[in-house]
Amino acid sequence: MTSFYTRLDTREGEKDLYRLARQRDRDGKDVQQVRVIKDRDGRVLTSEESVQRRWKEYFEELMNEENERGKRVEGVNSVEQKVDKIRKDEVRKALKRMKSGKAVGPDDIPVEVWKCLGEAAVEFLASLFNRVLESERMPEEWRSVLVPIFKNKGDVQSCSNYRGIKLMSHTMKLWERVVEARLRKVVEICEQQYGFMPRKSTTDAIFALRILMEKYRDGQRELHCVFVDLEKAYDRVPREELWYCMRKSGTEEFKVEVGLHQGSALSPFLFAIVMDQLSEEVRQESPWTMMFADDIVICSESREQVEENLERWRFALERRGMKVSGSKTEYMCVNEREGSGTVRLQGEEVKKVQEFKYLGSTVQSNGECGKEIKKRVQAGWNGWRKVSGVLCDRKISARINGKVYRTVVRAAMLYGLETVSLRKRQESELEVAELKMLRFSLGVTRLDRIRNEYIRGTAHVGRLGDKVREARLRWFGHVQRRE
Repeated sequence: MTSFYTRLDTREGEKDLYRLARQRDRDGKDVQQVRVIKDRDGRVLTSEESVQRRWKEYFEELMNEENERGKRVEGVNSVEQKVDKIRKDEVRKALKRMKSGKAVGPDDIPVEVWKCLGEAAVEFLASLFNRVLESERMPEEWRSVLVPIFKNKGDVQSCSNYRGIKLMSHTMKLWERVVEARLRKVVEICEQQYGFMPRKSTTDAIFALRILMEKYRDGQRELHCVFVDLEKAYDRVPREELWYCMRKSGTEEFKVEVGLHQGSALSPFLFAIVMDQLSEEVRQESPWTMMFADDIVICSESREQVEENLERWRFALERRGMKVSGSKTEYMCVNEREGSGTVRLQGEEVKKVQEFKYLGSTVQSNGECGKEIKKRVQAGWNGWRKVSGVLCDRKISARINGKVYRTVVRAAMLYGLETVSLRKRQESELEVAELKMLRFSLGVTRLDRIRNEYIRGTAHVGRLGDKVREARLRWFGHVQRRE
């Protein structure tokens, strides 16, 4: 056991440390696996066989939903031209972008194998990928995927509240990285799309929305925002619609017989292409329309205009196979006057809210950020509980514990705060919460009368307020370099 803790204190053992933290978090939960599920009529299934049959039925329906758009492609001709052979430098770049330590697919070959083999792997993979191009057929191993189920919010016994993440062959993901790099060179995505785009992040979209809301609040004018939710967005993209959008973008055509999977390296960019083409006629300039993959926010100066824009978006998306969720789409009015009413979608009232969690950051209709500060504190405590088994382990050095704390807990507390104008009271609220966590981790209380500076020094962390300012300056530099 002593040698185990000694290894954790080395650079090589740091990954084992995070695995240990995740395992201890799982071991501390009462329920780690849902063994019962409801069928389509609401009856609870308890036997293992019936539960498996229900999951199979659910995913077959979800992934093969009948859609008229999926049966035809219209209006755009194929773009057929010579496709250059895949070069070794393309494979090297793709291999460099692949992260290690990820779950493997059905072939059980992790990307670490190819990384260890070096140039021999690059040469072999380039040859393999070129054979795939020439034959227009993928290896059978790439067609199989494992689908672990992850819980979303809602009823734990309802299939619709879970999502499947496909575990695919790492070799296939390398192939997808090469294809993605080529697509990005020839396809131009609109400026309103912030998701999975180079030099853009959630911070940019959150900041743009907050600034817009603050401007209208300061000018004593109403701003109407609708946050559009798409039902099972990735799973609902018809295959033929994907080909239509790619042809319209002018990409070279060759067969790739694998769809838009969550877990695929290529899916995010393919989805961005689809959304770019589907929204071409209805989107407005940023920040009046902003997209982060399937997260869409539509803003306008009047309720009537935002309602009209929402209906146009619904029509544009649903005629191409996507579906707007009326129950999850929400409306918010900034600086609302009395009796401004609500927004309707196909005759039904859209839920009106005073706050909304946009890309993980809470925005309020009054333009304040008090709720967001409380959410950051809560996120910090949630992160602390997940790794408390490590942070409170006295056999692990303070240096390593400090790194775990900064990576898991502090990162959760700092998320999105670059976009928030913090008051002294709010900054103090964050620092008080952090010091409580650090004292718990070190096994001391305020009765021990240990100064805050000593607590931070022992845990190897700086003042949280200073880190917020650092993050703000870092993001400002990123924006300046982009311009």
